[in-house]
Amino acid sequence: MTDDTPIRLLLADDHPVVRAGLRAVLETEPGLVILAEAATAEDAVARAAEGDIDVVLMDLQFGKGMGGAEATAQITARPGAPRVLIVTTYDSDADTLPAIEAGATGYLLKDAPPEDLAAAVRTAAAGRTTLAPTVADRLMNRLRTPGTSLTRRETEVLALVADGLSNQAIGVRLHLTEGTVKSHLARIYAKLDVDSRTAAVATATDLGLIRR
Repeated sequence: MTDDTPIRLLLADDHPVVRAGLRAVLETEPGLVILAEAATAEDAVARAAEGDIDVVLMDLQFGKGMGGAEATAQITARPGAPRVLIVTTYDSDADTLPAIEAGATGYLLKDAPPEDLAAAVRTAAAGRTTLAPTVADRLMNRLRTPGTSLTRRETEVLALVADGLSNQAIGVRLHLTEGTVKSHLARIYAKLDVDSRTAAVATATDLGLIRR
């Protein structure tokens, strides 16, 4: 992309007010052009596949249907895919890690200053990474203290425990046997140095491993 080629954007968020706010900020920036908007993750995947988008600004939560992390994975799996910049209100490990693993180039929070948003879009278009400070700090802490890091599956299990589901119900939801769920919980307890479901949820919440 040459310096005078506009960066073509797709805004993917299920809230019209948020899309309007992003548009208002980005349309004033030189060299940025908003080509399309998507109110669902499925629409974002389909629109991004048309080949004329450089950067997708992707929310993580879309209500029913596909989530932003899954949409990111589908978008970035295609040859010549656009970059995906996550713009969300969520910064827990349960949100950031799946999105980054899915191929997101950057991760910003919706309370970021307008100039940071525009800079992140340009950085993403260039193939470089921008992370919100809280997200970057959390990732660094995970690298420094890997013993307390939960796997993606362990995070899913514990999030369902936090929602009040039994081991059997968690197994049904995640297509696991009840024994496998118990094994995940045993590893979670060991990692977090706790001995109960309640303590595991409280500790993981304090560490930002799950969102409550």
